[in-house]
Amino acid sequence: MQKRLAGPVLRGSDVAVAVLEAIREDNGDKAISVHDHGAYVRIEAEDGLVVHRTSVEAALGRPFNMQEIEIHLASFSGKIEVTEDHARWFFKT
Repeated sequence: MQKRLAGPVLRGSDVAVAVLEAIREDNGDKAISVHDHGAYVRIEAEDGLVVHRTSVEAALGRPFNMQEIEIHLASFSGKIEVTEDHARWFFKT
């Protein structure tokens, strides 16, 4: 059976580094797959990932509007949900 991986593909930037750090913080119980290709980084985990605005702000050291994450997305796997407080990549069952 194929694994159901979901997560963001972010353009390489300080935001990508901060989002990766925040994803690791917010998904401590998951095995996270990270493929850094320089210009972009693919971040995935089985059954998806979540990242909270407060975690991104802590990693960036500045306020962060979650809608800003969409500017840095090159792509993503699974489905995406973005609110004021979090972004989530998942599979709908």
